[in-house]
Amino acid sequence: MTERVWWQHGVLYQVYVRSFADSDGDGIGDLRGVIAHLDHLAWLGIDGIWLSPVTVSGDVDWGYDVAHYTAVQPALGTLADVDELIAEATRRDIKILLDIVPNHTSIEHPWFVEARASRESARRDWYVWADPAPGDGGPPNNWVSAFGGPAWTLDERTAQYYLHNFTPEQPDLNWWNDDVRDAFDDILRFWFDRGVAGFRIDVAHAIVKDRELRDNPPAPDDAHLLDRLRGQLPVYNQCRPEVHDVLRRWRGLADGYDPPRVLVGETFVPDVPTVASFYGDGRDELHLAFNIPLLHAPFEAGAVRAVVEATEAAVPAAGWPVWTGSNHDVDRFPTRWAGGDPRKARAALMLLFGLRGALFLYMGDEIGMVNTDVPREQLRDPVGIKLHPVFGRDGERTPMQWTPDPGAGFSADPGVVPWLPLGDHTTTNVADQRRGPDSMLSLTRDLIGLRDAIPDLHGGGYATVVADGATWVWRRGERVLVALNLGDEPATVPDIQGEVRIGTDRARDGTRVDGSLGLDPWEGAVVWADA
Repeated sequence: MTERVWWQHGVLYQVYVRSFADSDGDGIGDLRGVIAHLDHLAWLGIDGIWLSPVTVSGDVDWGYDVAHYTAVQPALGTLADVDELIAEATRRDIKILLDIVPNHTSIEHPWFVEARASRESARRDWYVWADPAPGDGGPPNNWVSAFGGPAWTLDERTAQYYLHNFTPEQPDLNWWNDDVRDAFDDILRFWFDRGVAGFRIDVAHAIVKDRELRDNPPAPDDAHLLDRLRGQLPVYNQCRPEVHDVLRRWRGLADGYDPPRVLVGETFVPDVPTVASFYGDGRDELHLAFNIPLLHAPFEAGAVRAVVEATEAAVPAAGWPVWTGSNHDVDRFPTRWAGGDPRKARAALMLLFGLRGALFLYMGDEIGMVNTDVPREQLRDPVGIKLHPVFGRDGERTPMQWTPDPGAGFSADPGVVPWLPLGDHTTTNVADQRRGPDSMLSLTRDLIGLRDAIPDLHGGGYATVVADGATWVWRRGERVLVALNLGDEPATVPDIQGEVRIGTDRARDGTRVDGSLGLDPWEGAVVWADA
């Protein structure tokens, strides 16, 4: 059992601000919309909110192309709105985390405008520049963008290429430059001093690039799907050893505050040991590193259990795992894992709540929102526009479904057309589910309450008990058992004595288990075992 710490044992909630709530009727969610719905999150039992980028942006990648790190995008609000959000959240015992993007800026950022003005610019070395390749004058190496195509664009004015691991409008910063490191120290302090509880760090694993700009090797047949699609292993433009120096520096800065601020990394890597490496010794790098391998695992007992057990083995003793089933870059888990089947979605929710570690919910997870089918002409995601229909991210970014009424309660003016189309809000929405004791929303709230109330659930260790076919049972601490049947056939779990504290079938709440626990297909239960 660990000492209780809010970011370890609480439940955090990701808000994609443009799609959460529109307070001024322009079809775009904003900070005042978040403030207006804080009571929902407090009622739910949320301990912290991670906001997608709210800083000034060129909006090529919707906030992830930053044009000013300490000013707020006008469409989303003002610095005063951030201050009010922090104050109002604090009144409800909710912390605020911001999204920071240190890997790259927007081409509109004054740093890059100055850098590209000439080769002699004082900020030229703040970005990664290279001469054309000898002979054909092509890109300086074979690196490809995460969004497809070469990771280099020729700047004709200065006759050099600049690096962009995402869109050409997102030039990569040069983290070998001490001035860049100092500038980000100041940015972190600016927000920490305003009361921000921490940051989710975008592309935390790839900030530093190989200083020699060496070619990446080809991807073998057994490589991760993303690497095979790009045709290479990102050996030299991701996961360089020097990135750990940056994270240690930031950890020292964050730990210097009282209370210490929290660093959560987007560690978008395919294997658990690499994820675990970003904790350092558990005390000197990231506090939490997102477990992307779980997101990419098929929803099968053996596959998911393997990720969990590998994580338990790899995360350092002083570290703490973190789990999530959805975010703004991957399909929502009620779609990706459950295929729209409510039974599977409820089982997935119980799985996430039953694991040892911090938990992030993505807005809409609490009501079982599925992906929305966005017509091609309404796409906003630059990747989706480029790769349609193979891949896109707009389906998981559509507006929050608050009510069954026209406009879904998203905008102050229900007649306003939102920036992305609405999903099926008439069948899945907060208002209707607030009135339903058997709803996904009620299950989410009750799982949060149970997790908060039982030390074994919010701080106890993990140990596999039964792993037989589609059945998976694990122990948390001394007295809690989590039992799941992730299969299409009924299952029986032997040797259980105790009380069902909560089930995916709420009719089982409070029932006794004496000897064996029967589970219908895609059913789960949390059992308080007899001493």
